[in-house]
Amino acid sequence: MNIYCMRHGCTNYNDLGLCNDDPGRDVYLTKTGIEQAQSAALALREVAFERILVSPLPRTRQTAEIVNQYHAVPIEIHADLADIRSGFDGRPVSDYFAAIAQDPLRRRVNGDESLLDHKQRVLRFIDWLKVQKDKILLVIAHEETMRVFIAYFEGGIEDEQLRDIHMDNCEYRRFVLNR
Repeated sequence: MNIYCMRHGCTNYNDLGLCNDDPGRDVYLTKTGIEQAQSAALALREVAFERILVSPLPRTRQTAEIVNQYHAVPIEIHADLADIRSGFDGRPVSDYFAAIAQDPLRRRVNGDESLLDHKQRVLRFIDWLKVQKDKILLVIAHEETMRVFIAYFEGGIEDEQLRDIHMDNCEYRRFVLNR
């Protein structure tokens, strides 16, 4: 299975430096984010996607709808693709990083997920993918989720190095999943 994994387009919360893991918040692609998604759509227009999988957060669906203009395939939400539940929804990302600084891998804030909890959730999604029949998929998710994909598929990345991986908005990579 060929899996194209993409980070969503730039949002108003990206510009404000705020955390978001609540699908009910008014977080949306900015003009720049829409342009990024349009550029990615153009670059991927010849890929024969069978479906697009997104997180429950609207910015991934909004990005998918733009990319899907060339494909007209089903867009499906998968809960395990959600961004890390940081415990800092609507608050500055810098405050979140300060709160987990002593143990960035294991620290849970306000009863939410640690980075390793999130990693396990994303690995569960990858296990689910292994039993799917698709040949070519597009997954649109979040930078934190992309880090786990990269570590899993490219290998050689320790948990302590996950935060060193950075993905631009609408950057994508292709991976092969052997079933």
